[in-house]
Amino acid sequence: MSQRNCLELQVPCVSRQPWSSKCLNVRTERETACGTDSAVLETTSYTQKFRFCVLMATDAVAQLADSLAKTQVTEGELSYKGQGRKFDNAQSVEEMVKEIQEFKGLQALRLEGNTYGVEAAQAIAKALETKSEFKYCYWSDMFTGRLRSEIPPALNSLGAALMTAGARLTVLDLSDNAFGPDGVKGIEKLLKSTACHTLQELRLNNCGMGIGGGKILAAALTECYKQSSAQGTPLGLKVFIAGRNRLENDGATALAQAFQLMGSLEEVHVPQNGINHPGVTALATAMQHNPQLRVLNLNDNTFTKKGAIAMAQALKHLRSVQVINFGDCLVRSEGAIAIAEAVTEGLPILKELNLSFGEITGEAALLVAQSVEGKATLEKLDLNGNCLGEEGCDALREVMDGLNMGDLLGSLSDDEGEPEDEDDEEEDEDDEEEDDEEEEEDGDVEEEEDSSVNQVSSPPSVPRPPDAASFLCFPSPDKLLKLGTKRALLFEQQVDVADAGKTAEAFLKISSVYNEDDEEVKSAVLDSIDAILRKAFASPSFQGYNFVSSLLVMLGLLKSEDKVKPVHVVPGHLQALEYVVRQDYFPQDHIAVLEAFMSR
Repeated sequence: MSQRNCLELQVPCVSRQPWSSKCLNVRTERETACGTDSAVLETTSYTQKFRFCVLMATDAVAQLADSLAKTQVTEGELSYKGQGRKFDNAQSVEEMVKEIQEFKGLQALRLEGNTYGVEAAQAIAKALETKSEFKYCYWSDMFTGRLRSEIPPALNSLGAALMTAGARLTVLDLSDNAFGPDGVKGIEKLLKSTACHTLQELRLNNCGMGIGGGKILAAALTECYKQSSAQGTPLGLKVFIAGRNRLENDGATALAQAFQLMGSLEEVHVPQNGINHPGVTALATAMQHNPQLRVLNLNDNTFTKKGAIAMAQALKHLRSVQVINFGDCLVRSEGAIAIAEAVTEGLPILKELNLSFGEITGEAALLVAQSVEGKATLEKLDLNGNCLGEEGCDALREVMDGLNMGDLLGSLSDDEGEPEDEDDEEEDEDDEEEDDEEEEEDGDVEEEEDSSVNQVSSPPSVPRPPDAASFLCFPSPDKLLKLGTKRALLFEQQVDVADAGKTAEAFLKISSVYNEDDEEVKSAVLDSIDAILRKAFASPSFQGYNFVSSLLVMLGLLKSEDKVKPVHVVPGHLQALEYVVRQDYFPQDHIAVLEAFMSR
């Protein structure tokens, strides 16, 4: 066969005429006529005649495939992506090294999808030492089948070469390398160097860093930020990806401190890292300091109520968020309500909200649905895999249809059904624990009272002066009235309104002595409640939805993960609640939440 890279294909027109000269000729770039060594096939069928002239050497096909594999996908890029080759030593990468050396203006090198030994990596590194324009490291999945001990020296050599070259990196992708904490040590010097002062994307997905690796990474990023800031060009990392790394709380907390320092993040992806509410809370605090954040993905970590509420509070400070993925994070109903409040109050360009598989009940899911009303950019709301039940799913679809957003609601095919009540045995155990705690508290108070009576300096005939703390421990109409005309001020001083849960508890204890037939007691109750709630809702930091959810938990209308024992509901609770919702300080949107639960 000829070495000429030629292909001539003649195809007759769609006509039943004898062989037509109106044919389509397709040739390669080196267009030539077919020679004597051509393979010619002539076929005659009735009035049609096909003539194919094919000339292409088998070695030319191999060269073409090789060329395509290494083609420059973008300007300045050399790619060996996905060839599945094994490079053990310097000899095995001779051709690659030569191409790197000869490539003028090399900016990006794709090594992913192959496996490189230490010697091979060192040879490649040597070729990179002169590439001062280098910016993009696409080096994921490049150590398959290698010993973990081989990876750090390989990474060290590649990093040292970039520093020697004076490169200024934009992207560093080392995902899917499973190098553990030692691998992070292999890029530690690089991350601290001037080569990373310009880094915008750091991708370390599925690297098995662990807590130790997370801490090393956090320290390196912090050092990079400090050094770059000292030079007047602070590190402006925009994208951070580190899913499936077993960071857990300590690793996440360490990284959160670095994120808070940088304040430049636009995308954060840390799914499947075994992070619980302490780590989630730390990340939430850090996110508040990254105002350009667009994507927040913490899928498959464990928020629970505490983490969800902290994250909801953070979202109130962010205006650019477009994608929230808290799927499979156990945000639960109380957390979902808090997130719904954040969505209602802000997030004007939200595109996607994922709260799937979070043990959210139907009522809370409806509040989430209502929160997306008016979000013109919304593309998807995912509440699949929660605890809505058949009626809850229908109600949710009805709400979304009413908002003309029915097509934006994701599938509900994996709904878990309405939650079942806890086992009686578990409830009894919880009741016993609560009773034990109450008995201890009662004992403490009685001991305090006994000690005050038995003191020689205090005559037994002198009664202990009334105070707000004593009333809140053991509420009674008589104690409330004995607090006198300054009772409202005393409650304001006693109740920590910064804590929504304690505020709700105080409200229920005061309202428990409400008596419609006793004007003096009734007035004292309403004045005291007014003082506490007006102060609470006047505070910008007061978490109103947390107050409402705590109230619902204590009234037994909402299940809490903290196994809070509901109070014994008396008419005073509901009458006082009916009063406060009519006051000007009580937010109107909170009334809808109460109504949704109270109507049950």
